[in-house]
Amino acid sequence: MTERSSLAAVKRLSNTVLAEVSKVVYGLGEQAKIIVASLIVGGHVLVEGVPGVAKTTLAKAIASSLDLSFKRIQFTPDLLPSDIIGTMVFDQRSGEFRLRKGPIFANIVLADEINRASPRTQSALLEAMQEKQVSIEGNTLKLPEPFMVIATQNPIELEGTFPLPEAQLDRFLVKVVIHRPPRDVLKQVLRSVRVIEEWPVKPVAGARDVLAAREAVWSVEVSEPVLDYIVDLVEATHEEQGVELGASPRAAIALQQLARVLAAMDGRDYVIPDDVKYAARYVLPHRVILRPEAEAEGLTPERVIENVLSRVRVPVP
Repeated sequence: MTERSSLAAVKRLSNTVLAEVSKVVYGLGEQAKIIVASLIVGGHVLVEGVPGVAKTTLAKAIASSLDLSFKRIQFTPDLLPSDIIGTMVFDQRSGEFRLRKGPIFANIVLADEINRASPRTQSALLEAMQEKQVSIEGNTLKLPEPFMVIATQNPIELEGTFPLPEAQLDRFLVKVVIHRPPRDVLKQVLRSVRVIEEWPVKPVAGARDVLAAREAVWSVEVSEPVLDYIVDLVEATHEEQGVELGASPRAAIALQQLARVLAAMDGRDYVIPDDVKYAARYVLPHRVILRPEAEAEGLTPERVIENVLSRVRVPVP
């Protein structure tokens, strides 16, 4: 298969998956596109939104459309690391310990309300997210491929929660914010309640297609001016007033990879600055840490990124 036909397969995969997801999820086409793109490049997604805005439905629909295994973990303060990764249990019949795998052993893992669990439990995801493996009683076990964590958090109810540390936030490729739907979308949801309950989403591709698309994305060219643009954007996050900590080198890698897959999803074998700008709004905000006084004055990470995008010179062909 040629590089051009491989990239065409990436576009075809994304279009068919998004069409299938749209059967049960309305008004979230852009968010679904970013999550599918993240899955293709092997990244993880942090989804923020109040309850009832289809965060879980969106994750389940993407998994269902790709014939991937899907597990949901409801994070609570009493959840233990072993409840996520698994543990060794004693088998009375054989008189030996055997491994009982946790729900982390799935292609797509929904970590629902991740900020409700203790830091110790949250950290159980770190090795899985970064290394695609877990360690249980000294045994290292590989996770299935593709593997993606979709973690949700409620930005309103903060009592009794544990905010994710910067080190863990940086391991999420993107952050997707889901707002309350507009009036026309809400009416569409009401008309389609029965359709959603019957769950019409069917598999249109499999794990092999996702892994092939991931390999194909590497052939998307990133020119020297676009590379400079990515570096300029990341460095500019450290120079903005009110910023305590800007984006990391891992953010620059994520920005390049997401821009690559967005280009492929649009049918191009090269990245343009618009791909980088589009990706930056999802890759960079959750990696920017503000000074307390700046937050008190109303500055937000999203505003910082918009300022950066407006002042950093865009390369011209």
